[in-house]
Amino acid sequence: MAGSSEIIFDKLVYSCAFEKYQGHEEFIPEHFLGFQLSGETHAFHAQGNVVVTENKIVLVRKNQLIRTIKYPSKIGKYQFISITLDKETLQQYAIENKIVVEKRYDGKQKMFFEPNDFLLNYFISLTPYLNKQKEATPRLADLKIREAIELLLQCNPDFKSILFDFSEPYKIDLEEFMNQNYMFNVPVESFAKLTGRSLSGFKRDFTKIFGTTPKHWLREKRLDEAHYRIKHKKQKPADIYLDLGFENLSHFYFSFKQKFGVTTSEIK
Repeated sequence: MAGSSEIIFDKLVYSCAFEKYQGHEEFIPEHFLGFQLSGETHAFHAQGNVVVTENKIVLVRKNQLIRTIKYPSKIGKYQFISITLDKETLQQYAIENKIVVEKRYDGKQKMFFEPNDFLLNYFISLTPYLNKQKEATPRLADLKIREAIELLLQCNPDFKSILFDFSEPYKIDLEEFMNQNYMFNVPVESFAKLTGRSLSGFKRDFTKIFGTTPKHWLREKRLDEAHYRIKHKKQKPADIYLDLGFENLSHFYFSFKQKFGVTTSEIK
């Protein structure tokens, strides 16, 4: 088994793998809190790379594109728990606790942090649900999510401006964003949302900037980058096609030959 994920209760997901497993690109629509039980998660995003090691906690902000590679531990097992901090729950929590965020979070990307004893014990308290020793009722599941919010705020009060910012993504520089994120193989709808645009607005602005459609531009951009890496960095197609947003190697070979008129092995 390469990798599997299991929903323990509505917003708690347990991932397990017994060999190296490269996940697909993911659009993260909601904040989530995760804990690396064993093994490592290598996460790649627009701002760089992060390695989440064993016993580390990660708070991943919503509206991001992330690609992961999962590495089992020395004993041969990868385990990761993630609990979604969804908008509805956070909004209700904010109302009940009279929390108002006046301005957006403007700090640097923070992917993980050292857990305190309370957060460590919180994730330990979830293990009976993973091995099915205990079943979570909807009410108990809601309480566990609220407990996670409380502990996060206790750990770092600055997380308030991340968790309780309910404003819609504002329009950002589309050209800069696409040049940083073209390698993520996600629907155009996700690119539109991440740049603060409707789908029609995204396509309209895209055509004005790049003079072509998103689909055509993405294909050409990925192939140009592939050509550069193969010719100048001597990288192998099998090692880079996934990183550049292609779903399978045969499709990559076909597209490459179609664009450049030669196979990857014929490049000098």
